[in-house]
Amino acid sequence: MKILMVTSETVPFAKTGGLADAVSALALNLAKQGHDVRIVMPRYYKIDRSKLKPIDAPLAVAAGQEETWVKVYESNLPGSKVPVYFIDHEQSYGRDGIYGTKSEPDFHDNPYRSALLCHGAFQLCRLLGWYPDIMHAHDWFTGLVPVILKNLCRNGYFAHTSSVFTIHNLGYQGVYGKDHFPALGLDWGLYYGAGLEHNGAINLLQAGISCADMVTTVSPTYANEIQTAEGGFGLDGLLRVRSDVVRGVLNGCDLTTWNPKTDKLIPFNFDENTLENKKKCKEQLQLKMGLPLNPDVPVIGIVTRLADQKGIAEVFAPNYGCIYGLCTTMDVQFAILGSGERWCEDEINTLQNQLPNMRAYIGYDESLSHLIEAGSDFFLMPSRYEPCGLNQMYSLLYGTLPIVRRTGGLADTVEQYNQETGDGTGFLFDNLDPSAVYNTVGWAVYAYYNQKEHIKKMQKRGMTKDFSWEKSVNGYLDIYSEALKRGCGINTEDWK
Repeated sequence: MKILMVTSETVPFAKTGGLADAVSALALNLAKQGHDVRIVMPRYYKIDRSKLKPIDAPLAVAAGQEETWVKVYESNLPGSKVPVYFIDHEQSYGRDGIYGTKSEPDFHDNPYRSALLCHGAFQLCRLLGWYPDIMHAHDWFTGLVPVILKNLCRNGYFAHTSSVFTIHNLGYQGVYGKDHFPALGLDWGLYYGAGLEHNGAINLLQAGISCADMVTTVSPTYANEIQTAEGGFGLDGLLRVRSDVVRGVLNGCDLTTWNPKTDKLIPFNFDENTLENKKKCKEQLQLKMGLPLNPDVPVIGIVTRLADQKGIAEVFAPNYGCIYGLCTTMDVQFAILGSGERWCEDEINTLQNQLPNMRAYIGYDESLSHLIEAGSDFFLMPSRYEPCGLNQMYSLLYGTLPIVRRTGGLADTVEQYNQETGDGTGFLFDNLDPSAVYNTVGWAVYAYYNQKEHIKKMQKRGMTKDFSWEKSVNGYLDIYSEALKRGCGINTEDWK
């Protein structure tokens, strides 16, 4: 099968979050199964042209109200033959930031930048003489790909191409004023006809959902949640209308990077049979964070963006969050790594000056994130919503029991502790409020001190879970087959 990934970010070239990891991992694992997978993305300012191979012929792209000429470069995902093509247009992409900067959080010309990539993807196929079976678009920045395929290109060379549109986070939709519509390079009839109109504005994510042959998201539970008023961010009605094409496939983990047996960023490697080395990692974590050295006190790790989505108010908000109560009424320690909203950074710094059993690093440190996963006994993740989540999977693989809200991918990956039998892999709660977080942490801490065999049993069970991308790839291949049936009437069984 020939598959073109259209994306705004891919590791190692550009990344703001899990989208970049997911695209590259999915592409690599599809290629391992023998599929012809390619990626197209913008060439941002920080992607060094001198390390890329130029494609001689320029592209004429019909974004905006006139054709724009762009240059195309090529590279590969590291350690593979998966091609990555870069659309190079200095005015659009030659700047710091993918979607915006601190001074301009949302670039004013993002609709045009999006359109240039999406139209450019089709022109690239024509230039290469390579026409995919599946065009797989990711998140709002590529929402025009299904629109263009369905309304402009599903004839000729693209007659046998279908579209899959993946929602990595429904909270980001690409909503802009109606005056931006001419930047999209589309006929005005598609403003309503392709589902772009949303409350008098344009909504790029909504258009992708409206026009795609199949719509996916990154966990089965999240696929259900986005069809509810609570989790739908205003698009739940559309998603319910299109529910017959909505699927949830859980992201996998990068098991070459996140594997306690081989992880080079932790001081001692271990597996489910050598948990004594996990205790040594705990000691190193306590030393690194400046926590009191005590092997018997449970360490609770937090690695997070300090953003509302992650439930930070319920933990850290002054006179509201539960962290002060947890640290003063329970015999625990907290090791925190994160950055984000300024009020939260400031509050964490204030608290760690008051609480000897709470230490934090504001910012991001890859080595420290691995040490927290390896050295902690529990991992706290009280997300308001979590499309997939990766840290809870890392935690399980490292024998660190998650304490999570039952939402999205957290609900799909963490099994509730049974205090009678010791079954389960973590501790879940439903209501997002400080008392629920406090009580669930208290439940975990009680089990740590009073049910040590249960804790060890859960650690071992979590460490043997299969979170490989191979499992996820098979789910996507089924979806690609369904997309071809729906979009083009092609039965892939006939290919075999």
